[in-house]
Amino acid sequence: MGKLNGVSLFANVGVAEAYMSELGIDIKIANEIDEERARFYKEIYSDTEMIIGDITDDKVRDEIVKKSIQNQVDFLIATPPCQGMSEAGLRLKYDPRNQLITYAIDVIKRVKPKFVLLENVPKQLTTKIKYENDIILIPEFIKRELGEFYKFNRETLVMAKDHGVPQLRERSIFLLVRNDLPYTWEFPEKQPEITLREAIGHLPSLDPKLREGLDFTLEKFPDFERKKTLGLEVSKWHYPPTHSWRQVEWMLHTPSGRPAIYNEKYYPKKKDGTPVKAHHNHYRRLKWDMPSRTITQNNGVMSSLACVHPGREFINESGEILYSDPRVLSIYELLIVMSLPLDWSIPDWASETLIRKSIGEGIPPKLVKNIMLELLKQF
Repeated sequence: MGKLNGVSLFANVGVAEAYMSELGIDIKIANEIDEERARFYKEIYSDTEMIIGDITDDKVRDEIVKKSIQNQVDFLIATPPCQGMSEAGLRLKYDPRNQLITYAIDVIKRVKPKFVLLENVPKQLTTKIKYENDIILIPEFIKRELGEFYKFNRETLVMAKDHGVPQLRERSIFLLVRNDLPYTWEFPEKQPEITLREAIGHLPSLDPKLREGLDFTLEKFPDFERKKTLGLEVSKWHYPPTHSWRQVEWMLHTPSGRPAIYNEKYYPKKKDGTPVKAHHNHYRRLKWDMPSRTITQNNGVMSSLACVHPGREFINESGEILYSDPRVLSIYELLIVMSLPLDWSIPDWASETLIRKSIGEGIPPKLVKNIMLELLKQF
């Protein structure tokens, strides 16, 4: 078997596809509902035909099917939005986003690709959806609709940290091989974990840019400009994130691996001094000696789940013990933690919010690469 032609559903900005061409997989067709993300995708993967639109729209889905058949697509990857099931979301019962898998299955049944990769959060395994007159678990639905035509992998839960990615990120992934083919597709053997110290420990320290203005930033962080220059020498994406002084001060007093809510004095509080009600993973620094916790779409906000740089202990002029890098990870550090290529062609027009959100919602491409290699080596 030669080169694979592929179609990507819920394509986002193409995070999962970062190493596809390197593997000899040619993504011919992609579908994304968000115009800005579709534009982002198209600038990185100019040879892919992007179909912009809602997959629940029959006309859009018909076009995906038609173009996939025309391009002799034999591989399909689908990564439906996980917010309806994610631990970080509201998890509404019968969230409409959870139903999107049904439209992906419709495309699969009509295109009949040889290989399929379906990815989502682990909660997918215990999430029920409404389909026709039934209420059914998503895995049962997938197997009911496709079991006649495809062989499934035995284990469906996988941790990115076990496959060359310096991030925990557990995922539920179904690997399907069409029944008429002599291949089996399982997850590859586990690799040693990569800690944050190994992954980003060599990068220059950055002080945050304070929302209160540059003068105030320089007052609090006299080395701000020097550190910023050193960071930009590494990459234009290793620049200081912006935060308010109140939050920065809390994190200055928070050691690696700990949440600020347990600080005796400098803990999250409202302007009137009332303690902020927060989960123990909010305002939390990451740990140096383990992989990063799962990167979320809100990775630019310190109050989000465990997204603050681990930091390093230092003593200030007053003899006070503080911790450096009271900030979220830079975009460059996110590229590393998500296992994206460091020369990934992020469009200059893309806002920081779009970049962070798109990366946080993606599947680590090195995990995808290693899973695909487990299949490709059989050819």
